[in-house]
Amino acid sequence: MSIPTHTPYDGSSKLFAIGLKPLDFDGWIEVDGHLLTHLAEKRRLYTEIPGSVFVEEDGTRDAQREVFDLLGAHLLVKYPDIYRRSSTGIEVIGAEAGTAGGFSDAPLVAVSLLVQEDLILMRRDESGWRLVAGSLCFPSSWSLIEKFGRPLQEIHAPVPGFGPGTRPADLINRMFDGLQGQAVERYNWSVQDGDALYHPLSNLERIDRTANRPSRFPDGDIDARAFIRVERQTLRKLAVSRDVLFTIRIHLDPLSVLARHPDRARLAASFAAQLLALDEAQLDYKGMTSDRDRLVAFLNHMANAA
Repeated sequence: MSIPTHTPYDGSSKLFAIGLKPLDFDGWIEVDGHLLTHLAEKRRLYTEIPGSVFVEEDGTRDAQREVFDLLGAHLLVKYPDIYRRSSTGIEVIGAEAGTAGGFSDAPLVAVSLLVQEDLILMRRDESGWRLVAGSLCFPSSWSLIEKFGRPLQEIHAPVPGFGPGTRPADLINRMFDGLQGQAVERYNWSVQDGDALYHPLSNLERIDRTANRPSRFPDGDIDARAFIRVERQTLRKLAVSRDVLFTIRIHLDPLSVLARHPDRARLAASFAAQLLALDEAQLDYKGMTSDRDRLVAFLNHMANAA
């Protein structure tokens, strides 16, 4: 196991904060050794549950094509040893051939099978910035179908402090409005049981989880079962459509891998401190109410052992 690529739990990206930072276009899309595995998982999901991982409104195909062209040009220049032009467009060298079933003609689906990122298109209208198209194969405890067509303030309604009428909700809309020639990024993170990339959660399931507060590690084996789920999110306004492309890249690392990090004492201590700082509503939203204290004890032991 390699050490984590990103460690936002070091205090640099606090939970339940907007935390947008400027992004150099050269570092927009991340490619690593999991590329072929992640693309194979996307193809499986498109085949088995297509309606759960892709949505589109009429009138979004031009913007989807804009995303395809923009991403394709970036990948060919940034990663010439991984991507090449083909008779059908662009291909990943060495990737298994495959289509996305009934969605194979959707440009957003086609380009999603080139990258590990999930791709969401947001469009401005009188209600705000709405989710009008998306390829979401690796959701972090939310449902694409439930968020489809909704504006940002409704999408974020379950997030403590980010619902309609809150200052953070207004700030996010203004930030979307203000995006011009630059890109921005932010990080989110959580702890999950196991290493599943496809990790959806419906609103009803979230309500039930909040009411019952089940443990994710009922057998107590945090060392073997706990994984850190890091989301690297980017925002970029498209030049022609003026839609905003929201990308989400998932990194999964066993919690135990921190023990081999050269800065493990500081990372583990910071991780534990941030978990302790979460209030009850935030813990319920993250599904960590029952497990927070055990996770903190695990991390503190790691920090002290270092």
